Amino acid sequence: MAPFSKPETVLKQAEGLVSVGQTHAALQSLTEMFSSKRFRSTPLASLEPIMLRFIELCVELRKGRTAKEGLMQYKNIAQNSSVGSIEVVINRFIQLSDAKVQEAQEKADKAVALDVDDLEASETPESILLGAVSGDQSKDRTDRALVTPWLKFLWESYRTALETLKNNARLETIYQQIAQQAFKFCLKHQRKVEFRRLCETLRLHLSNVAKYAHQPHAINLSDPDILQHHLDTRFAQLNTSVELELWQEAFRSVEDVHNLLTMAKKAPRPAMMANYYEKLTKIFLMSGNALYHAAAWGRYYSVVTAIGGKSEEEMSRLAGQVLVSALAVPVGIPGEEGTEESSKGKGARLSSLLGLTKTPTRAGLLREALSRNVLKLSPDSVKSLYNVLEVTFDPLTLCSSVAPLLKSLASDSSYASYVPLLQHALLSRLLSQLSQVYSSIKISNLLELVVPLREVAVEGTGSYDNEQIEAYVMGCARRGELNVRVDHAAGSLTFTDSPFAAVEDPSSSTSMAHIGAVQLSTSEFVRTRLGNIALTLRNSITTLYPPAQPTEEEQQAKFAALAAAAQAERKALQIRRALVARRRELLSELSVRKEKEEQSRRAEILRRQQEEEARRAAQELRNKEVERTRKEIENIRVEEAKKLAQSLKEKGTLKVDIKDMEGLSTDNLMRLQVEQLEKEKKELNERMRILSKRLDHVERAYRKDERPLLAKDYEVQQANDKAVFEETQKARVEAHRAAHEQDIETKRRLTRMVEDFKQLKRSIASRRGEEFAKKQELAQRRMEEEKAKRRAAVLAEREQERLRLEEEERIRREQEEAEARLEEERLAEERRREEEEEAALAAAEQKKREEEERSAAMRKQREEERQQAREAALRQQQREEEALRRQAERKAQAAAAPARSVPEAGAWRRSTPAVAPPSRADTATPPRSESPAPKFRPGTVGGASAGGWRARLAAKESGAVSGDSTPARPASPVVQPPASPVPATKEEPPKEEDGFKTVQPVRKWGASRLGARRPA
Repeated sequence: MAPFSKPETVLKQAEGLVSVGQTHAALQSLTEMFSSKRFRSTPLASLEPIMLRFIELCVELRKGRTAKEGLMQYKNIAQNSSVGSIEVVINRFIQLSDAKVQEAQEKADKAVALDVDDLEASETPESILLGAVSGDQSKDRTDRALVTPWLKFLWESYRTALETLKNNARLETIYQQIAQQAFKFCLKHQRKVEFRRLCETLRLHLSNVAKYAHQPHAINLSDPDILQHHLDTRFAQLNTSVELELWQEAFRSVEDVHNLLTMAKKAPRPAMMANYYEKLTKIFLMSGNALYHAAAWGRYYSVVTAIGGKSEEEMSRLAGQVLVSALAVPVGIPGEEGTEESSKGKGARLSSLLGLTKTPTRAGLLREALSRNVLKLSPDSVKSLYNVLEVTFDPLTLCSSVAPLLKSLASDSSYASYVPLLQHALLSRLLSQLSQVYSSIKISNLLELVVPLREVAVEGTGSYDNEQIEAYVMGCARRGELNVRVDHAAGSLTFTDSPFAAVEDPSSSTSMAHIGAVQLSTSEFVRTRLGNIALTLRNSITTLYPPAQPTEEEQQAKFAALAAAAQAERKALQIRRALVARRRELLSELSVRKEKEEQSRRAEILRRQQEEEARRAAQELRNKEVERTRKEIENIRVEEAKKLAQSLKEKGTLKVDIKDMEGLSTDNLMRLQVEQLEKEKKELNERMRILSKRLDHVERAYRKDERPLLAKDYEVQQANDKAVFEETQKARVEAHRAAHEQDIETKRRLTRMVEDFKQLKRSIASRRGEEFAKKQELAQRRMEEEKAKRRAAVLAEREQERLRLEEEERIRREQEEAEARLEEERLAEERRREEEEEAALAAAEQKKREEEERSAAMRKQREEERQQAREAALRQQQREEEALRRQAERKAQAAAAPARSVPEAGAWRRSTPAVAPPSRADTATPPRSESPAPKFRPGTVGGASAGGWRARLAAKESGAVSGDSTPARPASPVVQPPASPVPATKEEPPKEEDGFKTVQPVRKWGASRLGARRPA
């Protein structure tokens, strides 16, 4: 690898090589720079001129592969910092290639013009021989020799630019521009094969978007701007394919546009959709699909009418095309009403391209066209054609009536392409009408009826001879559109109308005969006979025996049941819809995932194949390059050996014969040259040593003389700086003082206008307030007037509606009463007996229910009284126990008073007298109160229970002597129910017996406890 040089040096070296005619060497020197490791760190300002010169050399030498490698490396460097530089280089590359193609075309034209020696001779012997051998003209051979190589290079330039710019969001704009330029190139030079390859390349790039989504600067198709760029490119692709008449590629382009439209979050522009549907009409017309061609015209007409801006003449022609395209759809073709799998296969695919939810039909297209007022806007000839085909029913004169109209349409370029389709539709309409009128018809009569169609001579239409008409009839029979038999012995057509045709042949269909039928066929009559009889019998029974009017309760019950059923059905339907929607989403996701996987797999296989081919081609190129380099190195080595020997011989250090250089070793020559170079190097080093020593002495002398002058120079510089600073400071102060005085003067002048400004502001505010109040009052008055008018009108309408409804209700009620009077008289007695029995049963049930409720109320009342008595007894028992306990506590406290130490004043303690616990044998455990006593009681600190066993024993003895001990409670106290159920109020204890006592404050809890334990 050559050592890295500066970019400017490399560019100058390349320019020098180009100036002496060594273009290949210049390109090689620039290419070697790209392989250097320091190439990535070079500034773009220095690289861009080198890239432009590199591109010029590649175009001049037609080195497409070398240009591609250089552009790839330059894109990797510049895509993060300067996208504009990449655009400049790519545009320059395309412009130079295009200029070369134009230059080659001009040379070819001149060569053809100058190639003729004898202007009077039409052909020369050489041209005759070349024409006999090759079959090409002279201009074709000249173009193939001069223009074709540059056309090929220009095509490779477009492909290289697209490969360089693909899958990068920052380069998306220039990518779309290059793609549209490539479309123009294919259209200008009529390159259909290259156009197909270009479309496949763009599809491959779009399919790889998801694959490279994780990379930096990846394309995000959810971005509206990027998606709009792709849509513009696909529409340009569609327009180019239509102009090149590549209908299969146009259909694929339509699919690409449709896929992008489904990804868009907002609706595309109407003009874009109009162009889309217009191209679809051309595609379906060329494919012969009359049904979807008419559907595309309908969609185009709806978009154009929504946009507007067309003249009456254009709208009339467009309406005529919409109506004629719908009339040109043959009767009974697949896709008519009754198709079982209309949403599958090809029909669903084409319908989705048109944005339709189901497959269009001929009748539906005609209805839609008539609803949009197309018939009124159409020309007179189209109106006449519609009346003959759709309104009138005359099979014998159908062809003769339509033939003049077809001739008039054939003369118009807008409708000439529909004449073959109209002839097919006319023939299907003729057979349909004949099958409804005749059971059999002679073939000769049918051919006579079709004679007017043969006279319409239009380019591209059939002659409608006997064989073609018979083939068409048999095709209709084979497809099940018409039940017909051909009898060649009798020379007749028999229209079969078996009552069991559907049973005999389940696949048969009479859709052609059903459309516009004047009467039902036998099979249709047999199929619907039982249903008609059942419907007639049901209507008769309803008339003879009208159902009885339900009561209001029954109606409400039925209505409630119906509402509940409807609600349940609605919920079930919602659940079913949610399940169906979820399944549809899962199926769509699964299909999309499978399609993406298949696309990824195909793309991966294609990528591997391309990589393998590129690797093989690169290996071959590398081998050739290595061989060429080896030969060049060998030649250079020989030349250098000769030059070295010549130079050494001229210097006198080498005594060899130049003519015998083949026998001289190159290593010896190199060794001799190295020795010579070493000698020269030593001499040079010695001279440099002497010069550096001399320069060192001179510099020391300069420094020595300069040293005394530095201090003086520093003082002078300080004085200058100080003077400059003082002048600057003085100027700044003066400027600030002048600005301050000017501001004060401005404030003084503006202060005089403040009062005037405020007065003007107040006057404007008051005037506008008055105007606003007047306008508000006027608006309020108008609103009230309009409300009154509207209220009066609504009340009048409601009154009229009420009167009308009352009159209708009265008439209906009188009719119903007149019809039901006889029936009510016959059933009156029976209804009366039933009502009496029901009333008796209801009275008995009511009486029984009242007795049960009364007994239940009495039982409930007794239970409540028992409960209240039990609660009152419990409360009484608790009050007695509380009184006994307090009495015992007071006695125990009086007995234990000498044993306690006197506490300090100001503190209180809860007093808990010691009460001897009753014996378990004598008393039963009293019931627990609703509010249990707390575990810790402050009053027990100084009480008898807190004084130890001596204090408790003294309290017990004092209680036994006094005879006031608490008597034992009985085991089961007697509960006396109170006289009234009202609960007794709770007694409030006196303040002295509330369980608390004011005592002296205790400083320490331990001291009081020790004092209580001392003996008295």
